[in-house]
Amino acid sequence: MADSWHPNKQVFDISINVPHGGASKCYDDDGRLKRTGTVLTASSHIITAVIGSGVLSLAWATAQLGWIAGPTMLFLFSFVTYYTSTLLASCYRSGDPDTGKRNYTYMDAVRANLGGVHVKLCGAVQYLNLFGTAIGYTIAASISMMAIERSNCFHTKGHQDSCKVSSNPYMIAFGVVQVILSQIPNFDEIWWLSIVAAVMSFTYSIIGLGLGISKVAENGQIRGSLTGVSIGAVTEMEKIWRSFQALGAIAFAYSYSLILIEIQDTIKSPPSEYKTMKKATFISVAVTTIFYMLCGCFGYAAFGDMSPGNLLTGFGFYNPYWLLDIANAAIVIHLIGAYQVYCQPLFAFLEKVAQEYIPESAFTLINKEILVPIPGLSSPYKLNLFRLVWRSVFVVTTTVISMLMPFFNDVVGILGAFGFWPLTVYFPVEMYISSHKIPKWSSRWISLQILSAACLVISIAAAAGSFAGVVSDLKVYKPFKTSY
Repeated sequence: MADSWHPNKQVFDISINVPHGGASKCYDDDGRLKRTGTVLTASSHIITAVIGSGVLSLAWATAQLGWIAGPTMLFLFSFVTYYTSTLLASCYRSGDPDTGKRNYTYMDAVRANLGGVHVKLCGAVQYLNLFGTAIGYTIAASISMMAIERSNCFHTKGHQDSCKVSSNPYMIAFGVVQVILSQIPNFDEIWWLSIVAAVMSFTYSIIGLGLGISKVAENGQIRGSLTGVSIGAVTEMEKIWRSFQALGAIAFAYSYSLILIEIQDTIKSPPSEYKTMKKATFISVAVTTIFYMLCGCFGYAAFGDMSPGNLLTGFGFYNPYWLLDIANAAIVIHLIGAYQVYCQPLFAFLEKVAQEYIPESAFTLINKEILVPIPGLSSPYKLNLFRLVWRSVFVVTTTVISMLMPFFNDVVGILGAFGFWPLTVYFPVEMYISSHKIPKWSSRWISLQILSAACLVISIAAAAGSFAGVVSDLKVYKPFKTSY
């Protein structure tokens, strides 16, 4: 996030070492530290956010829908995501796309273009979704770490051993890492983490794709059917709920609009931030769609109706066990970065709220920075007690909730359904109509409203299917027990 969101802005600005050559070379048109983001860094942020744990459930989602509806829905979601993302990116500046007032966050854009109750509604949906995503990523990371332990256990002790594993220690370990990384002050300082995470996402996606292809070759046939899991293997009602849940899983896999404006606020200009973001969005969504199509389709072709909820743990724990270990380790590293990409906007928002509502004298006290020397670094780390305490509490909370309800597929479906329509479609469409003054009942206005209404129906169906999955899981679930 831009340095302007640092909770003690005056202290932060004074501490900047301004290079020789004048402030105009160091600051942007809004008086803030010059942004340095490019198509490469923006694409890395997007890929880090998009190609996440959602890719692991795409084979399962394709299995529920079948060979016709599965790939079709993957393509349609990618098209809608790209199109509405370009609408949203055009709202980064109010007025002139090159010199207009910047909107630093998604909520700022909603406030500038829609105002009123829309701002509160957007904030509630966006930050609840970010909170939920943190929970989903904690669960996904623990599943991959458990898979590594189990594969090594089977390799050492043989497949006759049960190799029971608990997810709780791994969730705690993931939480400890996030407590440390959460002390990074703002979004703009984690670009390196995003690039590492993006590389990891390619790594495990390619391994998953390769294993899917090899499994198809081993089977000597392409499994699956045109309509997906057949009625008989599941009841008619289960078929409906699972199909709806699959839509939520696909929606979650493409979800990143809720942090698009924050990513765009890291991009340098000229050229216009909108032009750079449009290129980055096209590249990222195109690359993502290719991966998703390949992973989802080859996973379904390999396993057919028995496609697992987590593709990489569905290959079993046989040879090459080391390759599965590498893939699952890559998932964990990726999710460590993705957690921060999603949570930094939430951190910044709550610290901004604290700055506004806590009395200045009290805020100065709780926001005092302590200089902590770190071996190998030229300057000491500025430890902020307020940031340390509240961000640590946030991470602990998400970790405990993850331990209480470790339902990966259901959580993914709910998050996808809850965030897709309002954040990816409704607000971008309404802001675009408002900022570009699209006449009511014009053909463009009607087309955008039809798109929004269709996506609302999909989101409602996906939410219904995912909640039905949670109800089913709760019937046999015991808190804090071994996952498998």
